[in-house]
Amino acid sequence: MAIKTRFTEAFGVEHPIVQGGMQWVGYAEMVAPVANAGGLGFLTALTQPTPEDLAKEIARTKEMTDKPFGVNLTILPAIKPPPYAEYRQAIIEGGIKVVETAGYKPQEHIDHFKQHDIKIIHKCTAVRHALSAERMGADAISIDGFECAGHPGEDDIPGLILIPAAANKVSVPMLASGGFGDGRGLAAALALGADGINMGTRFCVTQEAPIHENFKRQMVENDERDTKLIFRTLHNTARVMKNAVSSEVVEIERKGGAKFEDVQHLVAGVRGRKAMELGDTDDGIWSAGQVQGLIDDIPTVKDLIDRIVAEAEDVIKARMNGMLS
Repeated sequence: MAIKTRFTEAFGVEHPIVQGGMQWVGYAEMVAPVANAGGLGFLTALTQPTPEDLAKEIARTKEMTDKPFGVNLTILPAIKPPPYAEYRQAIIEGGIKVVETAGYKPQEHIDHFKQHDIKIIHKCTAVRHALSAERMGADAISIDGFECAGHPGEDDIPGLILIPAAANKVSVPMLASGGFGDGRGLAAALALGADGINMGTRFCVTQEAPIHENFKRQMVENDERDTKLIFRTLHNTARVMKNAVSSEVVEIERKGGAKFEDVQHLVAGVRGRKAMELGDTDDGIWSAGQVQGLIDDIPTVKDLIDRIVAEAEDVIKARMNGMLS
């Protein structure tokens, strides 16, 4: 038995499971196994230093899979923004048919991609943003609950409320994101009105994920309490793994009046990347969700996806049907 949803039908994938864009993780090594296992994986465009590098990574992924995969393009307000138009062109010329957009004012990007018959999944953290993206032409929505890694927005609405609230109003297929890592979560997301799940942290803790083993083992050891919310006082909240650095950032913010410059040396991307390369889990900021509390092994991507689907089918058939008298 397969789980067919509006999402699997519209996007031509076997399973309603998505590996969304993840900075420094969304490489071919991560994306191709997801595609080969029947899920939908996304390269992360801005992980590649230049649009030319992205074009090479798209080609490299195509050598590793003949199944659909996409590219994430995150739009961030910046004094000197990346050359977005050139990244878009690399995506279009690479023959990519699905793009996951996230962030700031995606209209220009959605319009350009739609001219080339590229489907758009827009990732957002609020119902109002989801409806706005739908009006802009997004083909699907990924709605991020407060449990998620990275930026959960400033509304602090957990998935148990946010997913059905969005499902009540959004008409295009919708993915539930934030806090998903097993088949119980997939079954719950479907019950709440979603058409699939989008996972980040759980895919980081797989054999193929291009991450130092120390980080994978740390996330297995961590429980659901082992995250920190940084940048709360700067109104740019980010959920990251609890460690010496994130705890120090929170402490600086707690004293009040903190500016970004006060924590910049702690959260710098260069420092985080170096920590990742050396495997030092206490030196740098690392995005991780509360779903760490549900992760207790490091499977292959295929084993993980197969297990999630089988467990979800079991929950739907045995548990839910068994409750009906």
